[in-house]
Amino acid sequence: MLNIGQDHKLKIMRSTSVGLFLSDEEGNEVLLPNKYVPESYKIDEYIDVFVYLDSQERIVATTLTPLIKLNQFAFLKANHPSDYGTFVDWGLEKDLLIPFRNQAQPMQVGKTYLVYLYLDEETDRLVGSTYQNRFLSPIPETLNEGDEVEAIISSKTEIGWNCIVNHQFAALIYQNEVYKSIDLGQTVTAYIKKIREDGKVDLSMQKLGYESIEPLSIKIIDLLVRSHGYLPLTDKSDAEQIKKRLQMSKKSFKKAIGNLYKQHIINIQDDGIYLID
Repeated sequence: MLNIGQDHKLKIMRSTSVGLFLSDEEGNEVLLPNKYVPESYKIDEYIDVFVYLDSQERIVATTLTPLIKLNQFAFLKANHPSDYGTFVDWGLEKDLLIPFRNQAQPMQVGKTYLVYLYLDEETDRLVGSTYQNRFLSPIPETLNEGDEVEAIISSKTEIGWNCIVNHQFAALIYQNEVYKSIDLGQTVTAYIKKIREDGKVDLSMQKLGYESIEPLSIKIIDLLVRSHGYLPLTDKSDAEQIKKRLQMSKKSFKKAIGNLYKQHIINIQDDGIYLID
């Protein structure tokens, strides 16, 4: 079945004057217009495409990569107003409409907004909405502390950053868990730190427990090599100094250098750590 708003791997069936006709395993066909046809191709080979409705509301395929796909969130820029809402740039030739009823606040041209893309069942069209909570789901029962997730940074608060995890549910990264620069709209790899009784989720930007020690140890060794075998940091160094220099917490730093010391890779002195030759 050809689902609009999604990626498909389709078989090239035939070439025509208007483009290539592609087919799924059920025999459903869609046109890939000439402007998207690759320079070289073969009949019966498969091609990766995105399927959506063009400006004339026809189902078509494209080799362009959209900024957002069905049932996902993304930050999109408002391009121009219309009588029905505001059109935003989602990376395709035809802009995406955010109807007035779907705007949490009136959208202004030139500004970016966190948008959710869904299929309107009444019109069978892809539309966007800036009402986040309408589309957030409960935390999956399969979610466990320590799991790696993908998080979109959705807003800044006094205590940290609000996120949307795996395009499904909300979570929070506390400010003291941020050890490198992050920006609104950025997608980051994070880890489930805590699942609270009220259903709220806290994230960490570093792996939890001993799983985080090895990559952090490698990072310290790499910096030692580039710093001629010496770093003016110890387990007594200020936490902010460690965070600024290494983008990790003092607790993680202490675990990492402890691991390196036990392996006789470094010496820990009063003035810093030294790489053993």
